[in-house]
Amino acid sequence: MNECQLIELITILQSIKKLSLMIPFIHSFIHFLNHLILKKGAGAYPSYHQVWPNLYIGDESMARDKATLSSLGVTHIVNAAAGRHRIHTGPQFYNDLEVEYLAVEAADHPEFNLRPYFSSSANFIENALNNNGKVFVHCAMGVSRSGTLVLAYLMICQGLSLAEAIIAVRLNRDIGPNSGFLEQLRQLDLSLSSQGRQITSENNGDKLQQ
Repeated sequence: MNECQLIELITILQSIKKLSLMIPFIHSFIHFLNHLILKKGAGAYPSYHQVWPNLYIGDESMARDKATLSSLGVTHIVNAAAGRHRIHTGPQFYNDLEVEYLAVEAADHPEFNLRPYFSSSANFIENALNNNGKVFVHCAMGVSRSGTLVLAYLMICQGLSLAEAIIAVRLNRDIGPNSGFLEQLRQLDLSLSSQGRQITSENNGDKLQQ
């Protein structure tokens, strides 16, 4: 990580700390998380945002905009809405960009179990960033599925709590995991808390899928 990226990361973490101090006492953690998710940001809603150093969240239109992906220097793509009847790009769509591609065939409804993908997608993102890559995570709208996977990454690999991760991402993009995904993230948060937030490897990550 270079000096500019380090300064950017420190700024994000300082903002998280300041916002966390403003959180009032609440009776229900889920109620609080829903409050964070439902709180609307201001201004227009571009097709992508950088939500962490070299980590972007966006929608389908951005996923198909190879010129912009190339100009950003994206090296890795996570398609959180992969599948023949969803966003059927696949690695062959990006042959001319020479990017690494991870497909997650997720449906955006509360009953879908996205948790088995938390560890693999987190490790994919972490490996890319550790090798000076840039990662674009997308679904159809860049709100629920992609937002959930990025939150899981920040929790698993960056040691943030769920509340801290939501605040960090929503400083830049109005993500909104559905109620089922939010509950799965809450369970991940509890699991990481009980294990000291030290799980980052693929082997240990298997425990998080249960």
